[in-house]
Amino acid sequence: MKTFSNFCAEAYDAPFMSGAQIVSPGEGGRIGRKRTKTNPERRRTRVVGGGVSVPAKPYKPRKDIGVPKPTSVTVQQPEQERGSSKVAARFMAAAKEEKKKAALKRIAAKKSGESSTETKEKPRDLIKAASSLLSTKTKAPKPAPGYTPPKPSGYSETERKALYKKGERVLRDEVIDSVNAKRKKEGKPPITSEKQLKNKYTSK
Repeated sequence: MKTFSNFCAEAYDAPFMSGAQIVSPGEGGRIGRKRTKTNPERRRTRVVGGGVSVPAKPYKPRKDIGVPKPTSVTVQQPEQERGSSKVAARFMAAAKEEKKKAALKRIAAKKSGESSTETKEKPRDLIKAASSLLSTKTKAPKPAPGYTPPKPSGYSETERKALYKKGERVLRDEVIDSVNAKRKKEGKPPITSEKQLKNKYTSK
């Protein structure tokens, strides 16, 4: 009886079997499995107005489902060849600057009569310091005591804009009333529009 490998050898030629990767397609022709969350799993919501929020609609499926992307598209490619003239010149300039700084430091130490010898850190110490930095995980900062996160208003964007404009109009009317009360005492004509109010404070 023939084994599975014999069937594969007869169905595919040797070059294909040596370099091909057989990928089983997922749902909807996807390369991998479908990772879209179900309605109970989704936490993203949208506001429908009147203080009511409902689960948001799922994202539309991508148009390139089942099309593998090459590495040149997903990974940043080098813009220049390795060891190009610009890179070499930049490294040379940096090395020259470091040598210049070291020479100036030695000259200053010699003039002041101090020793110019510097103790360099050993590679073993540098490795330990790097390992400690990588192994130390920063904890998330705790909120201030008594802090409560703000709750969503439940208003849609149109309703929020309408409330904001309504508040701006109320504030404008209060400012105009206070200015007119002062102008009335001074015997000046009242202000009736926001434009006149702006001209009053912006005019020199």
